[in-house]
Amino acid sequence: MGAMKTPGVYIVEKNAFPSSVVEVATAVPAFIGYTQTAANGNKSLLNKPWRITSMSEFRSYFGGPPKPAFSVKEEAEAPSGISFNEKIYAVSREDRYTFYYNMLLFFANGGGPCYIISVGNYGEPIDKAKLEAGITPLLKEQEPTMVVIPEAACLEKAADCYALQQAVLKHCGYEMKNRFAVLDIYNGYKDRKDPEGDTVNTFREAIGSEFLDYGAVYYPWLNTSIVQENELSFANLKIEEIQPLLEEENKSLPEEKQEMALTYIKQLGTELSEVDAMTLHKVLAQLSPLYRNLIKEMCNSLNLLPVSAAMAGVYTMVDNTKGVWKAPANTGIATAVSPAVNITHGEQEDLNVPLSGKAVNAIRTFPGEGIKVWGARTMDGNSLDWRYINVRRTMIMLEESIRNAARAYVFDPNISNTWVSVKGMINNFLNGIWKRGGLAGAIPDDAFNVFVGLGETMTPEDILEGIMRVTVLVALVRPAEFIEITFQQQMQKS
Repeated sequence: MGAMKTPGVYIVEKNAFPSSVVEVATAVPAFIGYTQTAANGNKSLLNKPWRITSMSEFRSYFGGPPKPAFSVKEEAEAPSGISFNEKIYAVSREDRYTFYYNMLLFFANGGGPCYIISVGNYGEPIDKAKLEAGITPLLKEQEPTMVVIPEAACLEKAADCYALQQAVLKHCGYEMKNRFAVLDIYNGYKDRKDPEGDTVNTFREAIGSEFLDYGAVYYPWLNTSIVQENELSFANLKIEEIQPLLEEENKSLPEEKQEMALTYIKQLGTELSEVDAMTLHKVLAQLSPLYRNLIKEMCNSLNLLPVSAAMAGVYTMVDNTKGVWKAPANTGIATAVSPAVNITHGEQEDLNVPLSGKAVNAIRTFPGEGIKVWGARTMDGNSLDWRYINVRRTMIMLEESIRNAARAYVFDPNISNTWVSVKGMINNFLNGIWKRGGLAGAIPDDAFNVFVGLGETMTPEDILEGIMRVTVLVALVRPAEFIEITFQQQMQKS
């Protein structure tokens, strides 16, 4: 206070307690992809991070699902003389937009607040440069703690996917150092013994070796139940392709049904009201096995999704229920019907502990238990420091929380009073984390230590240069990844 010059009573208040550290959020993913629209009223949201908390908010600002278009083709040229019913027809999707479905997967698995960066609208080709440009706006956002680009796996070229994933890792581990990348295997629905090559090894060779501890990858993709068959109809097929096939199939129907069925088939391609279109769809589904199979195949194709968005939801759910220090593994995945590839115990050995250290976390099915996330490693599996996802993400949380709190002491006198306040503030914060199970140790001294002071962390030159150095040691919790139970016979005693 200023000098006392006027007689009177002066009140002096002193702070009795140090400042507190506010724990930052740990599960706020940022999603980048293509949407139907991107607007808040009349203001565009293209390439602008926009925070939402629910799927209804997503629809308000970014619209609904795409209208997927499929073409029909014969799987293999049938030999002459074979009947129509013996021919096999399949659908092929012409657009690759999956962002909307991935957001449904995220919220179904416990997702909460997140940021959406729309880089384009439906009708535009999914472009690597646009998706990568969506990373740049995140440089100015401090809240996101994860980066997820599920449509990276939808790019036409595998090389573009890997380059984009490298850019995400660089953003997380080099430019920001406060967020984590959740990645997918390109063509992760294929078996590792596929004739076209091992997708996992291709990923490992292409992803590089930088900032691997700031990312995790999952395999295989998931067959989900996000899209229902009643959401699809002939409107998703090319009429000029499906109409001749239905007419040909109609010839094999009982004669009493042919005329009625042909009447409905001829309605394809004409202008129909919503009620008439629904009636036509139901009649075709009832009369035509081919039509039913095509609807089923379209549904299966749309429900085959990469797993990164689901894992972002799992991370959020685990963080909110157990804490960021709990490994996001041994948990189920909601709306998942099956993994695209079944992985055995032996097949997972190379995924989890490869020579390169680039661990790939498996999604597996266990009899009687269902689908589970069966891996909790970063891609830096050879590092004892950063091998586990929960270790890296816990350290990010501690670093960001303490850094934000320490900002209050910038430009304060670099003296013992300040050192005591900073040390007390960090000690109180870490003690709270230890009590909640976030740090290992029977007593606080075993769990963490904070050092600050002249002769302890600083030299006189440091003080002259205005540098206050604080050293924080923490014993982070690591998962019991391998449990060994030893059995041995003993002599009978009675």
